Amino acid sequence: MDETPWYDQIVMPALLRHARATYGQAMRRALAEAGYDDIPANGLYIIGGLAIDREGITIGQLVRELRVTKQAAGQLVDTLVLRGYLDRTIDAEDRRKLIVTLTPRGQAAAETQGAARDRIDAELANRVSPDDIAATRRTLAALIEIGQRNREDAQTSPD
Repeated sequence: MDETPWYDQIVMPALLRHARATYGQAMRRALAEAGYDDIPANGLYIIGGLAIDREGITIGQLVRELRVTKQAAGQLVDTLVLRGYLDRTIDAEDRRKLIVTLTPRGQAAAETQGAARDRIDAELANRVSPDDIAATRRTLAALIEIGQRNREDAQTSPD
């Protein structure tokens, strides 16, 4: 009888996708229950990111982080501004740049999203050891670094 764990038979990208979905589903459910059911797909990333040590972010930075076009980032910001989650202001140091920040509604949604994330983290901590979580973080960090290096290599390689 094969005693290989089910997760050893699944490729890493699929595991990552489903693990990420666990967080996303929990956050979406919590946000909907709290009345924040109108946040577009990448909106969770922006709201969550702005809630963590950020005074604001430029549209250009969103384009780089989301890896979308300037138009797509602008449309997402427009939607979040229209729905009351973000404020958009002109950068005091460079008037050509727009800065987006959370509104009180956006901050409340971020807190709801964070609480859902914390619940998943707590359940995870009940299932695996702190060493397992630390190893997972190191592994994910290595994958992120590989991706960053590959993007940098692609940008500097001759066509």
